[in-house]
Amino acid sequence: MNAVARDWKPHLQVQIGGRVKLVLMCRCFQSRGRRLDFAVHDNGCPQMVPLQTMITATELSGLLERRDVKVLDASWYLPTEDRCPLQEFAECRIPESRFFDIDRIADPSHSCPHMLPSARQFAEHVEALGVGSEDLVVLYDRKGLFSAPRAWWMFRVFGHDQVRILVGGFNAWRLAGLPTESGEVSVGEAGSRFRCDYQPQWVADKQRVQAGMGATGLLTLDARSPARFAGEEPEPRPGVRPGHIPGSRNLHYAQVVADGGQGLKSEAELKRLFADVGIDQVDTVITTCGSGISACILALALHEIGRSPISVYDGSWAEWGADLSCQVEKR
Repeated sequence: MNAVARDWKPHLQVQIGGRVKLVLMCRCFQSRGRRLDFAVHDNGCPQMVPLQTMITATELSGLLERRDVKVLDASWYLPTEDRCPLQEFAECRIPESRFFDIDRIADPSHSCPHMLPSARQFAEHVEALGVGSEDLVVLYDRKGLFSAPRAWWMFRVFGHDQVRILVGGFNAWRLAGLPTESGEVSVGEAGSRFRCDYQPQWVADKQRVQAGMGATGLLTLDARSPARFAGEEPEPRPGVRPGHIPGSRNLHYAQVVADGGQGLKSEAELKRLFADVGIDQVDTVITTCGSGISACILALALHEIGRSPISVYDGSWAEWGADLSCQVEKR
């Protein structure tokens, strides 16, 4: 097999056995000699190595000069935390970063918080942040690894797989002694339009979750704390019943996150944690949580061990627990 690529293109001409084939490519980025992702092909069939989602502060600092690298602060906090992510962003941030507002980049007509917007709405929002379809997007949050996976999942839903998450978030950037900026943000134009390509396999709605209850080969995995899952403590949102979706299992998102929010735990640890809740016994996994934030952490962890794509129940317990027609289990 012979393959030569000088500038990136969405495909590569590969000669196999005297025949030229077009192989779809993922964009390849280099940082200090380290390749972040690449496509491999063998036996005439395209095969992808798992995309490396996490990127270190040192790697990111080497990419900031590139016009096709866009850094987004996707910090989000629970209402009970009394923190304003936009204010914190204005006070101190990674240079040239933009604020990805999870509550604003959402479906404004839905009663549940930060529900997935339409493709048109998403494209308009991210283009306003200067992001185009040819860009590498790097996300971070201020808890280390909490809300950035939600933004990562949203980009994957709309067909943009060139998206990375900063290991350790903004704290890791500061601890590395790297520069920051503050004040008003001036957003440049995107190098290209953002073209959405909706990927339904990343999304589950209430009807799909209901249809999957009791189904062989499907597991709904809840990322909330064990006490909330068991219905032993009240829900933080008014009108939402305590408990969980019948037949679902619990894996608190904090269990898959490394100490101090420094990315995910090791692949071996993740595989053990997911095996303990029965992932190896099913073909399909749907993740859920309180409002679709921490469910994306489980989806990210499963993606990193090769179980991808993973459907996230977007409405999560905020929708299910408030709907009296939905069955609730406690234990």
